[in-house]
Amino acid sequence: MDIKTKDLIVFDLDGTLAPSKQPMEPDMAGLLSKLLLLKKVAVISGGGYPQFERQFLGSLAGNDFEGLANLAILPTSGTRLLVWRGGWTEKYAEHLSKADKDKIIPALNYALMAAGYSHPEQSYGELIEDRGSQITFSGLGQNAPLEAKQAWDPDRTKRQKIADILKEKIPEFDVRIGGTTSIDITHRGVNKAYGIRKLEEHLKIPLERMVFVGDALFFGGNDYPAKTTGIDCIEVTGPEDTKKLIREWVG
Repeated sequence: MDIKTKDLIVFDLDGTLAPSKQPMEPDMAGLLSKLLLLKKVAVISGGGYPQFERQFLGSLAGNDFEGLANLAILPTSGTRLLVWRGGWTEKYAEHLSKADKDKIIPALNYALMAAGYSHPEQSYGELIEDRGSQITFSGLGQNAPLEAKQAWDPDRTKRQKIADILKEKIPEFDVRIGGTTSIDITHRGVNKAYGIRKLEEHLKIPLERMVFVGDALFFGGNDYPAKTTGIDCIEVTGPEDTKKLIREWVG
């Protein structure tokens, strides 16, 4: 990939820039700070804005961040877009209404019961989280240790069973498997593809001048919607793989 032909690099967060729900490592933050002096960068994730603060923005805080104006963040699977203009400015938000949530949450509880999901003996935070523009189910809770998350549903079969029931129950919403233990529910058609098209609209950068980097670009993966836009994509195996890419780009 000739990065000279690209004006915007869009990254997934979990499994791409950082381990699931864990802060970015200092060397990754340093590499991104260098990249932001050369290119515009966007980061899109199923996590909400508070998760971005803990996992991503907090890790960048120690850097001399001259390139902050080149950064855009898209929390909750692209349902929001924020850019830096001396502070984080929201360009759009696709919030769920109370009526939406009153449909989604009972349907999710039904799907969990119908799929045979049993409440874990130990949970780590909320299992069902209202992120404003997205409802997220996490099998062990949002704050579960990474090792426990990776062991809970490594082949995605538990979540796929729940998601299949949920899709039949509320077909008017998007239901996606995300991260290592999560299922994300948003307005229909509002996903990473939607976020990328919004970047094109708000940043005035055409798709052919973008590249997307993610770890789940396979069919059914939470990065797959990005691929459907026709944007050039690079699949990585994890943060170490991403670091190699960025090192090549920043020289």
